[in-house]
Amino acid sequence: MDWQQHLVLFLVAAVAGAVNSVAGGGTLLTFPGLLWIGRLTEVIANATSTVALWPGQLSSLWGYRKELGPSHKAVALLAIPSFLGGVVGACLLLKTSNETFRILVPYLILMATLLFMAQEPLARWQRRRAEHAAAQQPSGAAEPPSDLPAVPWSSGRWAVVMIFQLFVAIYGGYFGAGIGILMLASLGFLGFTNIHRMNALKNINGMCINAVAAVLFIVNGLVDWRLASLMAAGAILGGYAGAGTAQRIGQKNVRRIVVLIGFALTISLLVRG
Repeated sequence: MDWQQHLVLFLVAAVAGAVNSVAGGGTLLTFPGLLWIGRLTEVIANATSTVALWPGQLSSLWGYRKELGPSHKAVALLAIPSFLGGVVGACLLLKTSNETFRILVPYLILMATLLFMAQEPLARWQRRRAEHAAAQQPSGAAEPPSDLPAVPWSSGRWAVVMIFQLFVAIYGGYFGAGIGILMLASLGFLGFTNIHRMNALKNINGMCINAVAAVLFIVNGLVDWRLASLMAAGAILGGYAGAGTAQRIGQKNVRRIVVLIGFALTISLLVRG
């Protein structure tokens, strides 16, 4: 690899960090970036991308730490399926041959791109729910504690969301792109209306999923450490410094760029296959 390829990967990771801080979907940039250099198998590129982006997730969680509030029940209950599913998904990847994963990659990227496209409609739905919940609040009544969802928790609702979270975590441990959108949908089903609190819970559970997956990938020697370290530095830098640039470009334009990359990569890989 020459220095130009190293520079491109660093810049791709920086953009991915900025995209994650604004819209999510950074994996749709780092994974194809690692494939582009032409010296990594698909499985190793996926594992390296997971490890490279994890420090950026940690810094994002730190930024949302105040939004978690006393939501300990939600954190504890959702962390259980997140850890378990992350382990199962990573183990499935370890048992998947690179040839099989290469066949699956275009469809995984297509699904992640479609999930990414669903993020904006989901955000609009979430805003309407929050506005409706505020309108239902009696005039002059005290506001409910900000850490609680707009509707009461029930055992049945928790069971459904935890099972759903388990499947999200399995997918996340296996590939990972788009899990944030799925988690926001499940938190909305629980009754949360505060998008900042939802993002905080989404980030901590995403970190749980990717942490156990990253450990298994590292233990099994699937990570290219030189590239992972380079891209981790870029992702951290992008998460802090690049977010302002991404915001100036505008969320819609950022989303369009990521969606175009996702569809172009899907078509390219299908044609190549």
